[in-house]
Amino acid sequence: MNTQIITQLPIPPHFNPDKVGEVWRVSYQERAAEAEIWAKQHDIKPASLDKTRICLLLIDVQNTFCIPGFELFVGGKSGNAAVDDNVRLSEFIYRNLGIITKIVPTLDTHTATQIFHPIFWVNTAGEHPTPATTITPADIKQGIWKVNPAVANSVTNGNYELLEKHAYHYLKKLSQDGKYPLTVWPYHSMLGGIGHALVSSVEEAIFFHGIARQSQTQFEIKGENPLTENYSILRPEVLEDFEQRPLAQKNTQLIKQLLEYDAVIIGGQAKSHCVAWTIDDLLTEIKQVDATLAKKIYLLEDCTSPVVVSNVVDYTEQADAAFIRFAKAGMHIVKSSENIASFF
Repeated sequence: MNTQIITQLPIPPHFNPDKVGEVWRVSYQERAAEAEIWAKQHDIKPASLDKTRICLLLIDVQNTFCIPGFELFVGGKSGNAAVDDNVRLSEFIYRNLGIITKIVPTLDTHTATQIFHPIFWVNTAGEHPTPATTITPADIKQGIWKVNPAVANSVTNGNYELLEKHAYHYLKKLSQDGKYPLTVWPYHSMLGGIGHALVSSVEEAIFFHGIARQSQTQFEIKGENPLTENYSILRPEVLEDFEQRPLAQKNTQLIKQLLEYDAVIIGGQAKSHCVAWTIDDLLTEIKQVDATLAKKIYLLEDCTSPVVVSNVVDYTEQADAAFIRFAKAGMHIVKSSENIASFF
């Protein structure tokens, strides 16, 4: 590692923490010019020269999860958690601009007709489930919910029987594998919509990093398969259909890539779902190669929050338990304010 980047960098004057909870257009050309000047002023070298290669994996830092009033805003216990997380995350990127080799943001990406959206299911009255409804194999057997016949045309070329078989298999598989039961979510992270976009302040920080370090940001898409949830960027919830044929695939290229970095730092939303599931899948892959590789993983605990919906659900306990388990496996639980460079 270059000695001049051991100390943290200042935060550029364009960053405004009061705007992190808002949606706005990043002035790319202006920021690019500033980033090049910033790199010269602070002797920030191109990422290609890094001796210690560090990846910052950002899970679903999108408007849909992180901006108040959007579909699945992660308010956490405080009610403003994702906004506060992203203030710290943006500052973390700027302070550690000189040591983060590559930033990999994931993008939860959906269309309307997917297995976890209301339109996919109906009751005997033809009504769709409300968001936060969970659907189990028992619900199918009892006739409480069934697949909406009308969506078969879009999903399985009109083969409703095939779609029914898959849906029942999917719910059983979630239960057998110890996954969360199928949750019907509000329409969110809609491809082409504002909710799908990265949070403006974080996007700006990522762009600034890319120019200052001459390092291409690597965007990773997940969640577009209509027949499975995809909390983790590394693999969907279910890999095979009811006939044990491939339904979806693991992100083997990203898995390989992450394991080759000297360190991987992880933050984003939500701690209880997409973040926890991604880390869990990464840990599974690590154990298959070399369990000691877990020591290369750093979790930004103050840049992620659990799903909490007042009087509905609270996943705080599950999220905290997952992070305790990750720490026991050798991963590091750190805060964004720490001098990360001193760890390597």
